[in-house]
Amino acid sequence: MNIKKGDIVGRKSYGKDVFFIVDNILKTRLDNKFAILKGLNIRIMADSPIDDLEIINKQDVINSIKLSDIDLENRIKKNKDKINDSLKRQRMYTGKILHLDGDRKYSEKSARYYNKLGLNAIVKNIVENRQAKVVVPLLNKYNPDILIITGHDAMLKNGSNYSNIYNYRNSRAFYKYCKGSKKMGSKL
Repeated sequence: MNIKKGDIVGRKSYGKDVFFIVDNILKTRLDNKFAILKGLNIRIMADSPIDDLEIINKQDVINSIKLSDIDLENRIKKNKDKINDSLKRQRMYTGKILHLDGDRKYSEKSARYYNKLGLNAIVKNIVENRQAKVVVPLLNKYNPDILIITGHDAMLKNGSNYSNIYNYRNSRAFYKYCKGSKKMGSKL
């Protein structure tokens, strides 16, 4: 089976429990092929040997997307009712939200979610390795009450200590930038 970028696949070793979009295909020095995978319906990244992947048929993909959309709509309705009840009881102001996300699909999904809940949110799609450099200007521009930063990260190949931030690709860079930024300290 010829797996290529853009295919929707499942990992056989996991019982195809999660559907993924093939984001990239890499070759090792020994000519083995691995796929970098992004979740179709959930926020997850993974890698997998090509021979562990199986292309998902179109109808299963359509059904999976429909179920995910129904689940999201149900969560929106449930949370919207809770927020509206809380606002009525407490006359609560939710504040302005600034949300930076590294994945366009999830940025758009987050913006729809905030909009349907009636929340005042600005969602920006900014790749993870650029987020640290733009966060201060965006904080200055929008002056939010709440800052949310989401994206994919990965432990470096030789990293072994999960609690050490220097073992991560994007979190490490963000931490170093923020630690050295006097402007950032005043904003957080």
